[in-house]
Amino acid sequence: MKIARQAKILDLIEKNSIETQDELAQRLKEAGFDVTQATVSRDIREMKLTKIATENGRQKYSVLSNTDNELSERLIRVFREAVIKIDYSQNMIVVKTLNGMGMAVAVALDSMQNSEILGTIAGDDTVFCVARGTQQAITIIEKLYKVIRTE
Repeated sequence: MKIARQAKILDLIEKNSIETQDELAQRLKEAGFDVTQATVSRDIREMKLTKIATENGRQKYSVLSNTDNELSERLIRVFREAVIKIDYSQNMIVVKTLNGMGMAVAVALDSMQNSEILGTIAGDDTVFCVARGTQQAITIIEKLYKVIRTE
């Protein structure tokens, strides 16, 4: 079922400009898949989907290329363009993003494979990261700001 569902997701995002998880879930339901928003969110993360800008200034889900170097560069570009602000409290890091870019930024953070980040949770315009401790949170933020400022 998962393989069929994810194949349908690829088909849907290739043929349609799908902007939100809710829209993707609705299209899947119309295609006969019984899904929740959590299932769609997991699929998006597992499939490493991200949002890209369309010609009309909106955003849609897209599949990232599989080549590691191209993927890394693209995710870093997404991160740089989408992050508005980064802050922390103790070991919790909060990354504010442009509307609709939370999941893409979370994928970028996860792809950085920083062992000091225990996990990320993404919303529409906010990503929460849990670091191992306060000092690690500070170090992670410093590294993330270097990514943003490096051109």
